[in-house]
Amino acid sequence: MKLLVINGPNLNMLGIREPEIYGAQNYAALCAYIKDAAAEAGASCEIYQSNHEGAIVDKIQEAYGSFDGIVINPAAYTHTSVAIADALSGVAIPTVEVHLSDVMQRESFRHHSFVAPIAKKTYMGLGFEGYKKAIRYLVKNEE
Repeated sequence: MKLLVINGPNLNMLGIREPEIYGAQNYAALCAYIKDAAAEAGASCEIYQSNHEGAIVDKIQEAYGSFDGIVINPAAYTHTSVAIADALSGVAIPTVEVHLSDVMQRESFRHHSFVAPIAKKTYMGLGFEGYKKAIRYLVKNEE
């Protein structure tokens, strides 16, 4: 199985930006964790990060016919981007949404996700572990 893992805006700032919310590990550590989780599940993965909504939409569209599943942490675009939700819906690739923090325990504007209705599952508040759970869910249909 070939997975595309998409990380949205500011995730490249992990370890620097609000470590009390997002943790002290940096983005390189997250990427290594994701690659290990994919290999452990018997999948290959490509990891992509962008701070630009249109670039994320382009990457989702490019995934059509090339990937078996998408793990996405849309970050701030979770709450604002109909375009990303439409792109995910359009390609119809099984998708799991991930958030490092529990967005439901944060500011009220973070409580709505445009991606959640398209995603097969959402993991939040589990830190890096959410990515592993998302990968396992797509590969092995494990909770």
